[in-house]
Amino acid sequence: MPEADEVDDEEEMPLSLRLSIADTLTLGNATCGFMAVYFTTTGILIPHLTGSEESGMARHSAATAVILMLCAAIFDLFDGLVARKLRSSPMGAELDNLSDLISFGLAPAYFVLVYGMVAHDAYQRVAAVGAIVVLLAVVLRLARFSCVTVKDGTFQGMPSPFGALTVVSIVLLELPFVATLLAIIGTAWLMVSRVEYPKPRGRLAVAMLSWIVLSMGLLAAWAFDAPSGQLLLQTGCALQLVMGAVIPLFATARRVNNFRDNRREARAAQLP
Repeated sequence: MPEADEVDDEEEMPLSLRLSIADTLTLGNATCGFMAVYFTTTGILIPHLTGSEESGMARHSAATAVILMLCAAIFDLFDGLVARKLRSSPMGAELDNLSDLISFGLAPAYFVLVYGMVAHDAYQRVAAVGAIVVLLAVVLRLARFSCVTVKDGTFQGMPSPFGALTVVSIVLLELPFVATLLAIIGTAWLMVSRVEYPKPRGRLAVAMLSWIVLSMGLLAAWAFDAPSGQLLLQTGCALQLVMGAVIPLFATARRVNNFRDNRREARAAQLP
């Protein structure tokens, strides 16, 4: 039946349109980012605009939105691992960038924007500028990631999931508005900088996953007003900021040491 076989081959879905397991995880990433925007809107912004009793930064909705961003980071972590172990479709890289833009660009930028609208000491228009800076930093970072080749095992600039979690940690710390805005802009700068960050593989991937799960627990304790929940959340957010500041220092120190070692080797090679 050669004619029937030819018809079946023509009706078969093109390879470029098939979704792999890794692509499904990537779509889960995008879904979590969208739902984070949804809970930020319905649980924080709308009650504030309507003047209901749940005005301001509602704990449950804020915690849910951030937990969804953390879930997006888990999906982003595992889709890369699965793609390396199994396979990814030809459109896997594009799906990953688009999903990251939603979960780690739009969602945290929108979180900052709503913070500027509901916080008592915030300035809405200035906060909007900060939100735009975060969004554009992620857009530029993802575009550069698609065009620039760096050495294996490293990222150039702060990874967008890490940057998004750092931005929302800054907001949840409830620092003075000026300090919050400067820290957010500094995080956006790190995302587009040339500072090298290690890729989460092996033990580092396990450590990152453990930190995300711990962060979820801290957010849940804060949302349900557990004893010392506020202190635990602030401690976790402060640790996130410390890691965001310390990792570039270690990376810079390592680069300086490598430069010095190379110069010493060059000088030793020139000696008779």
